[in-house]
Amino acid sequence: MARILLTTTSFQDTPGPHLTRLAESGHEVVCERGPLTEARMLELAGQFDGFLCGDDAITKAVIEKSLPRLKIIAKYGIGLDKIDVATATANKIPVTFTPGVNHTTVAEHTFGLLLTLVKELDFHISETKAGRWTRHVGHEIAGKTIGIVGLGRIGKEMVIRAKAFGMPAVAYDTYWDDAFAKAHNVTRCEKLTDLLSASDIISLHTNLTAKTHGMINATTLKIMRKGSILLNCGRGELIDNAAVVESLKAGHLGGYGTDVLDVEPPPPDHPLLHAPHCIVTPHIGSRTHESVQRQAGMALENLLLFLDGKPPIAQANKF
Repeated sequence: MARILLTTTSFQDTPGPHLTRLAESGHEVVCERGPLTEARMLELAGQFDGFLCGDDAITKAVIEKSLPRLKIIAKYGIGLDKIDVATATANKIPVTFTPGVNHTTVAEHTFGLLLTLVKELDFHISETKAGRWTRHVGHEIAGKTIGIVGLGRIGKEMVIRAKAFGMPAVAYDTYWDDAFAKAHNVTRCEKLTDLLSASDIISLHTNLTAKTHGMINATTLKIMRKGSILLNCGRGELIDNAAVVESLKAGHLGGYGTDVLDVEPPPPDHPLLHAPHCIVTPHIGSRTHESVQRQAGMALENLLLFLDGKPPIAQANKF
């Protein structure tokens, strides 16, 4: 019997067969409400054979303190930027993840943010509930060019939905699926700056790396069209908060819709919570009953297969 630290709240809070299977696995499960800070992870490190984690800070120090007991890090989700994969690999600890389970719901959520911004739905709903019949004039998205940064699974789902809305699509990615792009009439941008200058709406769906950290900043914002909309269902650190707030206040950036922040949950004085024409949702892009059950099922399957001496479905590192 292994001792497992379960931190992802979506897994814990959403009914489904994953909960039954985990309970029947025979392993001891200790639940925490993540995402956990490095300090909290260090307090817990060394007590567990496996982590079934979300966006907790699994740093080099956390992994090293967890040895020699820790045998597997099973990520619920696809983003691995909060895990020191290099340290895990050096210590022969598999890092598993769940690709291909949440692209539909994240794309849907991104379009929800877009429609909320261009129609000012948040304002109109609040006004109506308050008993006021206040009406602003919004915008259509039909005919607007959408620029997608990262043409992976989620980016492709964005293209499909954009096409249904009558939006031409351009995209920027290091890896290019030429067959998909041709089938859906996606124009490739060789440089990020080309995409920014060509788009009315920019949607970020790329991994957080040293290269992409702060890719939307004071310099790149100036390249964007006046009044353009920026969407972020990737990672909060893809943007420079101060630069986005300044651009929103100046009226150059027409709106910012994000499901992710650099600090989650944010402090009350986080600048984006009080910025004009900015909407923030609490990292719920993949938090649907359907998606949670897919993610939880795959994350748990990865964990249980490994503990049973079998290859996981999806492992991010090799050694």
